Amino acid sequence: MNTPRKHYVVTIARRDPASEAKSRVEPEFWKKKKLEEMNRTEWELLCDGCGKCCLNKLEIDGAIHYTCVRCRFLDTQSCLCRIYENRFEKVPDCRSVDLKAVREKPRFLPKTCAYWLLDNGYELPAWHPLVSGDKESVHKAMKSVRGRLIISESEVTHYEDYIVDWKDI
Repeated sequence: MNTPRKHYVVTIARRDPASEAKSRVEPEFWKKKKLEEMNRTEWELLCDGCGKCCLNKLEIDGAIHYTCVRCRFLDTQSCLCRIYENRFEKVPDCRSVDLKAVREKPRFLPKTCAYWLLDNGYELPAWHPLVSGDKESVHKAMKSVRGRLIISESEVTHYEDYIVDWKDI
């Protein structure tokens, strides 16, 4: 006697936390609220995922100089931190992007940073994922570290040798 076989099709959907979070916030909240009025979800959504804040920087004579040296935990494909939730425990000098950091002088955030732009009266650019609706738009517009020549901090001894002058930092 033949027992009928059961055939199962399993579909595994990848979760997109940013998309899920966007559905829980007011549309275009960044146009209606000041940074200090935003909740944690809104604050996190402002990050475009460029990865530039994870590049090592040097302060020389009161000016911030970016290097092409990345934190060892930056995923160069996604441009996101591989240990985001535990980054302060693993990297003691990791900086929190909070209101104080946004307003710090000299500026250590890139000039394309949404937090800095909004706090200084600028609009979000068309390539920002909140504007475009596409989380890849920051990469397509070549505003992230994806595809750039960057090296891990574990390979560097003299950071001064790796200072860069990219137009978008």
